[in-house]
Amino acid sequence: MITANWNYPTSVRFGAGRIRELADACKALGIKAPLVVTDAMLAKLPMVDAAMATLRAAGLRATLFCDVKGNPVESNAYAGLDVLRRNGHDGVVAFGGGSALDVGKVIAFMAKQTRPMWDFEDIGDWWTRANADGIAPVVAVPTTSGTGSEVGRAAVITQEESRTKKVIFHPKMMPSITICDPELTVGLPGSVTAATGMDAFIHCLEAYCAPGYHPLAEGIAVEGMRLVKENLQRAVTKGSDLEARAHMMAAAAMGATAFQKGLGGVHALSHPVGALYDTHHGLTNAVILPYVLVHNRPAIDVKIARLAAWLGLGGGFARFFGWVLALREAIGIPHTLGDLGVGDNQAELVAEMAVVDPTASGNPRPLDVSTAKRLFVSAVRGELEDVS
Repeated sequence: MITANWNYPTSVRFGAGRIRELADACKALGIKAPLVVTDAMLAKLPMVDAAMATLRAAGLRATLFCDVKGNPVESNAYAGLDVLRRNGHDGVVAFGGGSALDVGKVIAFMAKQTRPMWDFEDIGDWWTRANADGIAPVVAVPTTSGTGSEVGRAAVITQEESRTKKVIFHPKMMPSITICDPELTVGLPGSVTAATGMDAFIHCLEAYCAPGYHPLAEGIAVEGMRLVKENLQRAVTKGSDLEARAHMMAAAAMGATAFQKGLGGVHALSHPVGALYDTHHGLTNAVILPYVLVHNRPAIDVKIARLAAWLGLGGGFARFFGWVLALREAIGIPHTLGDLGVGDNQAELVAEMAVVDPTASGNPRPLDVSTAKRLFVSAVRGELEDVS
């Protein structure tokens, strides 16, 4: 049984059954009236009822907010913020997958801000506009192993007017305490386990390949990918495998820690696709991955050869690429965006949105509109180059 307490990059209580410490975590942060933020589907499950009962039994005045979409939009965040302010909540329990965690973090961040949310978009030093003392504390409880938002300082929210995913950032958006309990992921369907697990893998891979000198992030990314390689298929095919679930939960947190170095073209394309077509983020990433990998090969060949050796694959880029395709097939990831209901009729718009996405700058090769459009259309149609 894997149990540990970490203080990197925040205070993490890791291990099966640690959800029982939820009330204690709130009290440790001085939270007396937590707003529990989750999504509508999760709110119907026994784990949320149990969490609410635990908080109330400990004398905490807890309220549940669950108006959160799979691709969260600004109105979700503002609705939750209104509940927090009207009811006098002094902290947030962000409970769920990446969407609920992101919305919960934004609600806590905006608790006592006087400026609109978009004034804190991750552009330059806009985060300095915030009143740091007006940010409520957050306890994060992930129920998937993908985004790693439970250890992140940012949140991705869709601006409804422009249908654009934007990043809200502040150093103090990092949850103060995170409870990583792999038992909470045991009931996830195999398809969701696969999609979120690939999200964790791609966070690690894009961080590893992003240009710049950051050996700390790269070391975390490589180990995160090893954990995914050895455990994702196990977690998908045997959902009750608690050890595999635990390793995947660790890998998700590692991916979000590593991508402080940067992300890249997979995310740059995935964000507009998700905003325009409402596709699942992790699944969209997983579909797009090989098309971007082929494009980036000239810039990452040496790094991927080193990674392949570390993962026990050998054979350089071609062997690594073949393993990626085999893993996707084994866990049921579709090969094309067309399989997700995405057409190429908005290719120009997707490309224009991709190149200005904040993750685009981390791609190992320049990503202009023409290239982004070509990659998107290839992913829609399944036109993948041979790398043998």
